Amino acid sequence: MINNVVLVGRMTRDAELRYTPSNQAVATFSLAVNRNFKNQAGEREADFINCVIWRQQAENLANWAKKGALVGITGRIQTRNYENQQGQRIYVTEVIAENFQILESRTAREGQSGGYTGGGQQSAGNGYGSSSATSTPNFAREESPFGGNPMDISDDDLPF
Repeated sequence: MINNVVLVGRMTRDAELRYTPSNQAVATFSLAVNRNFKNQAGEREADFINCVIWRQQAENLANWAKKGALVGITGRIQTRNYENQQGQRIYVTEVIAENFQILESRTAREGQSGGYTGGGQQSAGNGYGSSSATSTPNFAREESPFGGNPMDISDDDLPF
C-alpha cells in the first residue's frame, strides 16, 4: 500500500512548536496550496492543509520557516479521532511531514510587495548577500551556454 504526499505551499502562520512529556519536539503548521484551476470568477482558490512534523525537523521548521514562506514537504496522510467535551467523536485528517525544504530565500520573500502574487519577483542574489536588485531570470537562447568564444580545436588534437 502507498501513502505518500508531496505538497508545495505557503505557511499560513508560524509553526507552533511544542514538546511531548518525553521531550520529543512536535510542530504543527498549515500550508496554503493553490488549486490547479480557477473558479467561475477567474480566481485561483487554495486549500489550507494541516500538517505535523516531529523531532529535529520540527525544531528546524519552527526556527527557519515563518509565515508566508514557500515550503515543500513530503510525508503521509494520517487520520485520528477523539471524543470532545460534549461527547462527540471528532475526526482529524492531517499530513505527517517527514521532510521539508524552504523553496525561496528570505530576501526573495521579503522583497515581494504585498502578499503572494503567483509569480512575483525574485532576488537576483543567492539569499546570503544583501542584494537589493530584483530581476527575472533570462532563459532565452541568445548566447552560448559555454561562454563567449568557441574553442579552436583541430581534429589532430582530439584523443579519438
